[in-house]
Amino acid sequence: MTDNISQIAAGTEVPQDVSGPPWVRHLVHALAGTLTLVAVAQAADLASRLGYSYYTEQFLAVILGLSLALVFLLRRARSSDEAKGSPPIPDLILAALGLGLSFYVAWAYPALLSSAMMLPWDALVGGGLLFLLVLEGLRRTVGMTLVIVVLAIVLYGLIGHMVPGILQTREVQAPRMAVYLAFDPNGLFGITLNVAATVVVAFVLFGQILLRSGGADFFNDIALASMGHRRGGSAKISIVASALFGSISGVVVSNIVATGVVTIRLMINSGFRRTTAAAVEAVASTGGQIAPPVMGAVAFLMADILQKPYSEIVVAAIVPALLYYVALYVQADLQAAKHNIRPVEGEVIPPVGRVLSRGWVFALPFAAIVAALFWFNQRAETAALWGGGAALLIGLFMGYGKARMSLRDLWSAAVESGQSIVDIIMISAAAGFIIGVLNVTGLGFAVTFALVDLGQGNLFLLLLISAAVCLVLGMGMPTVGVYLLLAVLVAPSLIETGVEPIAAHLFIFYLGMMSMVTPPIGIGAFFAASIAKAPPLATAFESMRFGWTAYIVPFLFVFSPALLLMGDPVEIVVAVATAILGVYAISSAFIGWLHGPAGIFRRILTGLAGAALLLPPGILGAATLWINGAGFAALAMLWLLGRDRQSQVSVPHPAQ
Repeated sequence: MTDNISQIAAGTEVPQDVSGPPWVRHLVHALAGTLTLVAVAQAADLASRLGYSYYTEQFLAVILGLSLALVFLLRRARSSDEAKGSPPIPDLILAALGLGLSFYVAWAYPALLSSAMMLPWDALVGGGLLFLLVLEGLRRTVGMTLVIVVLAIVLYGLIGHMVPGILQTREVQAPRMAVYLAFDPNGLFGITLNVAATVVVAFVLFGQILLRSGGADFFNDIALASMGHRRGGSAKISIVASALFGSISGVVVSNIVATGVVTIRLMINSGFRRTTAAAVEAVASTGGQIAPPVMGAVAFLMADILQKPYSEIVVAAIVPALLYYVALYVQADLQAAKHNIRPVEGEVIPPVGRVLSRGWVFALPFAAIVAALFWFNQRAETAALWGGGAALLIGLFMGYGKARMSLRDLWSAAVESGQSIVDIIMISAAAGFIIGVLNVTGLGFAVTFALVDLGQGNLFLLLLISAAVCLVLGMGMPTVGVYLLLAVLVAPSLIETGVEPIAAHLFIFYLGMMSMVTPPIGIGAFFAASIAKAPPLATAFESMRFGWTAYIVPFLFVFSPALLLMGDPVEIVVAVATAILGVYAISSAFIGWLHGPAGIFRRILTGLAGAALLLPPGILGAATLWINGAGFAALAMLWLLGRDRQSQVSVPHPAQ
């Protein structure tokens, strides 16, 4: 089966390894592999088991140094320059400076911390240089937008004491600000960098090992076996495979590479337009991060930040994720019906039993994670290592659809993990600067009150403002980094107005995630478009249509926690049932197909019926149930009307 898949994907380009002379490749591989191994040792608590102790900040300094060196070796000062050949001398100097300075901080951190209040020269120079190096690394990885945000917040922190009104802050001098941001546990080496360097690295490594052990092939095959025989089966294969793998990988672009190189070409060959094929893959891959139980590691970050059990986060995310994929599946199905796109050819589809008999073992890594979390009360990063260990054993001794893994493959997984985490490390470091400024100046409280005041006591207006901030700040950034940033800047203002904390954090997560497919910088959509050879902007707009629930449902669950499985059981059942029907109706209106072709008038009525059904119980008081009932009645009549018309078309009348 895997051979058939490979033939389907033939001709699709896959990102290549590090280019340049051998010494550059060897150095990059050594740095990236070391970064992953250091993070794994921290996740496994190896030092304490051997009787050593150190500050967490010392570990984070090592991670930051390795990441800075990788950034300056892999990314050029100008994004238009290709990273080929030997790095320029200035980049080599910056790489050495970032690595050396961070290692010095790791070695001298206890002394720096104890003397920080006296502002010693090495703390001032080191803090200032680290700030500049991180900003330059940030610029090279995600562009100028976030750099400008960081600089604006730091500058405001220095002059905010002169601003009258609710945005006034405490006065902090520049030298003290530099030392605080660089060395205080609430600054650069704070919670955001810590979770990125432990939880995220561990889960990225888990995803890499799972990929090399044959997990991606199994996900593709089980999706093909279960969905290939349905109409538009190629799109449904993309949805299932991308949801399965995306939940693990946590990186949209990596997910598109792992599954999209197969599914996009399969969809195009089946009859879907190139734009539609790219959009389906982009939305399915993006949504993998909201699919329980792993949720691309964000569930664990959210649990850490909210200080709530991981299980609460996962349970709350079930219904919104279900609605997201119901909308995507329904639109793909109705699009196939509308354009008469047939199932995948039968000879390509493997028997489900054969796929499961060879691939059932891939349930074991997930079982290991669940057991580590719930039965043995392990930390999230340790649970990821358990899952990675199980996947490694599968790859070494069993494999799936290819030769077994070797220890060389394990090293390749570590190298790839180290390289792919660099962007998130830079974003997390920048978020640490922002958190530091908010804490030391009191700007965090000021921003929260300002946003609440801007909303003028109107929660819906505040949500609209917050949604716009989420989409803008999220453009061009990995979703984990987006969430960490928004959890600092936006979530507190929502919680201050009385929003349930889990609802507030899921709100910013969903809206920040959708920046991956939202124009003008929808990186996920653009990347899928490049594989499909489709227009990027048109793909992004079509992706917005396929993923429309992620823009709407967060507003609903903020007002009605029943969609997060919180509250009265009867309300929860009614909310979930009506929401699924509402999603189906609105998706049908988008496509223009409800048991047959639907004209503009029927599409409008179907969309209105769907909107009425989508309202969760209690959002408009007692009237909500009446509105739901009216929507259900309207949808039922429209569906029956479409069925009657379709039967009249398909069954000819007898001759008179």
